[in-house]
Amino acid sequence: MSLGAGIFLVVVGAILAFALNVQVAWLDLHLVGYILMIAGVVGIIIGVVLLTRRRSSVATTRTTVDPATGDRVTRRASESDDIV
Repeated sequence: MSLGAGIFLVVVGAILAFALNVQVAWLDLHLVGYILMIAGVVGIIIGVVLLTRRRSSVATTRTTVDPATGDRVTRRASESDDIV
């Protein structure tokens, strides 16, 4: 769930819980509003956690000169590769 969807659920839930004054016999709109607000807050929290979690990648570049030919040799490796 994205942050926008979480905010939308909180807004719709608040409208149902606090602003709407309609009585439905088979449905408690106040309870539905509170449930939507809780779901929206959980969605916002999950969205923020996923945004703040960053994956770090380390790239290492080694440049050496080949003694036989005199050419430059460049090797790139990520964090998972072993550089010898």
